[in-house]
Amino acid sequence: MVVQPKIRGFICTTSHPEGCKANVERQIAYVKQQPKTQGAKKVLVIGASAGYGLASRISCAYSCGAATLGVIFDKPASGSRTATAGWYNTAAFEQCAHRDGLYAKTINGDAFSLEIKRQTIDQIKKDLGKVDLVVYSLAAPRRTTAEGVTYSSVLKTTGEQYTNKTIDLRSGQVTEVTLPPATEQEIEDTVKVMGGEDWKDWIAALKQADVLEQGAVTVAYSYIGPELTHPMYLNGSIGQAKRHLHATAQEITQEFDGVKGYISVNKALVTQSSTAIPIVPLYISILYQVMKRHGCHEGCIEQMYRLFHEKLLVDCPPVDAQGLIRVDDWEMRPDIQSEVDELWKDIDTENAEQIADIKGYWEDFYQMFGFSMSGVDYEQDVEINVPIPSLQES
Repeated sequence: MVVQPKIRGFICTTSHPEGCKANVERQIAYVKQQPKTQGAKKVLVIGASAGYGLASRISCAYSCGAATLGVIFDKPASGSRTATAGWYNTAAFEQCAHRDGLYAKTINGDAFSLEIKRQTIDQIKKDLGKVDLVVYSLAAPRRTTAEGVTYSSVLKTTGEQYTNKTIDLRSGQVTEVTLPPATEQEIEDTVKVMGGEDWKDWIAALKQADVLEQGAVTVAYSYIGPELTHPMYLNGSIGQAKRHLHATAQEITQEFDGVKGYISVNKALVTQSSTAIPIVPLYISILYQVMKRHGCHEGCIEQMYRLFHEKLLVDCPPVDAQGLIRVDDWEMRPDIQSEVDELWKDIDTENAEQIADIKGYWEDFYQMFGFSMSGVDYEQDVEINVPIPSLQES
């Protein structure tokens, strides 16, 4: 069938198999062009099908030559409904990895569940023995615990409401949005979903099953951002969850002998998570404009390659005063943030197209779902039933 993008809210309900494949191949090609990275030979990526998780898997496989086991939660095509972009991304990655002689298998299911943890451990024992790197890159709106309780996260402030500029990316209208404060219960629920509890559960399960190498490293991803986003991010309900995540890295290091936990604070990028947060898309659009002008803009794959090659898989990972690895260092450069601040003050509906990189934002958004990729003919019929090789075998 001919697959075209269908936008609903801040997601695209269709995805293009050939476009997703082209996007994966583009990221692989980038890593192949970079110097090789030493370390991480057997890697588990939890949340491996898109964004930073996918880029992590690609970086480990093609820079370190690592065997990768990915945990995803994606749907195959059904009838005339396309598969999720993560499904097509994973299928393409496995095809490329197998072609290039790299081990790559995938487990599809709810990473929060005990069942998927057990399946993952069984697969590690069967194929890899032990893993030396665990990447935790889950971004889910809700979580059902082992006790059967479901928690949902919210995107709200804490303490008091916050009003600032936002943009309707479809119409280009720059308006003001007011975010209400979260209740204590909403904050607790958001921490349950987006904090470090499940990450620690994973490490505990892996350690208990003796499938972690001595000296294993685990990393989870976070964001801090500039002051203008702090009320609804750093100091908002998400920020409370991220604080818990940061503390969990220290707990993992202290409580699990031979395991070192890290947090990587990454750059603001167009991901399925960030598109849902008010104010952030406008900030990202301005940031893109400024960083591209300075020649220091990075996408997910550039960020993750730099993380592993320069900061994480080195003898002494550089951390800030809070013990965090900062891959947002270029975003937070004073000269970059100063320019963003000035443009933020001036931006309105009339000048948004000139001041902000709206086109670049949309391009990244569509590419998440396999659209707007050069070299792909979107008028051609494509086969939407694409198998993930390792899932077909199991």
